[in-house]
Amino acid sequence: MAMDQKNKTLLQLVGVVTFMGAMAWASVPLYNWFCAVTGYGGTTGVAEAGSDRVLDQEITVRFDANTEAGMGWEFKPMQTEMKVKIGEDGLAFYEAYNPTDKPIAGQAGYNVAPFIAGGFFEKVQCFCFTEQVLLPGERVEMPVNFFVDPDIAEDADAKHLKHITLSYTFYEIDMPEEVQAELDAGTDTTTTVN
Repeated sequence: MAMDQKNKTLLQLVGVVTFMGAMAWASVPLYNWFCAVTGYGGTTGVAEAGSDRVLDQEITVRFDANTEAGMGWEFKPMQTEMKVKIGEDGLAFYEAYNPTDKPIAGQAGYNVAPFIAGGFFEKVQCFCFTEQVLLPGERVEMPVNFFVDPDIAEDADAKHLKHITLSYTFYEIDMPEEVQAELDAGTDTTTTVN
């Protein structure tokens, strides 16, 4: 009888540990999904096409760029701000430059401030959706196509916003295998990896 109780307790303990491990593993994707759906934490939305409504109301979008400490790239917005009508497609460019003597791969993380604007800022096309590889001395211009959702004008907390800041941070990542194979073979590489 005592052995059955010990086995039952052991199985319960293993079940709890397994459940906790699964929740820890799933927490980051669930959090990212939650942020993408709600705009929480300044996470922007992703749209397949521009808005079908344009309001006669402007908002200023500011652009910010950073790199993680120790990353060899120089990264900056090519414009500091632009005024767009709410719902109108905007097109901004960022520039990245690799002044080092080695290829560097990177991927951008992003957010929007104030955080309440994240749920209304929609990106149609963005360099942050793909890994980027810059060869030594390579300089590239990277576009971001966006719009501010007209629903912002009806939101009690966001309708009075006059400025939104779109901020990107590039992080160095491991060289994608296919690019590394091309580098090892001495062939020409592309700067964007899908």
